[in-house]
Amino acid sequence: TNKPRRFTEPLLDSLKVSARSACIVSGDSAKRPKPAPDPLILAAQQISLAVTDCLYVGDDLRDIEAGSAAGMKTVAVRWGYLGVDSPIESWGADWIIEEPAQLLELG
Repeated sequence: TNKPRRFTEPLLDSLKVSARSACIVSGDSAKRPKPAPDPLILAAQQISLAVTDCLYVGDDLRDIEAGSAAGMKTVAVRWGYLGVDSPIESWGADWIIEEPAQLLELG
């Protein structure tokens, strides 16, 4: 997320997501926030994965830009923030999905 750590961690703790997450990277965790690739590269490093072994899922153009810049495959989702005026089809994602279960179908 691009949210600062002081907001991110309490929110994820209250949603009981922190314990299920391999890592949590906030907007102030890396030198530059998304759309720079820095936070995504940091997350891959923290979980000991090559960026090319990662799939980045996002609900905003900056997510797809960051994932692509990091060397990850990208998935744009039709739910969530969707804060850009440009159509999701123009973002350049490798896949566009309608619901979370579709992630399991990607190859």
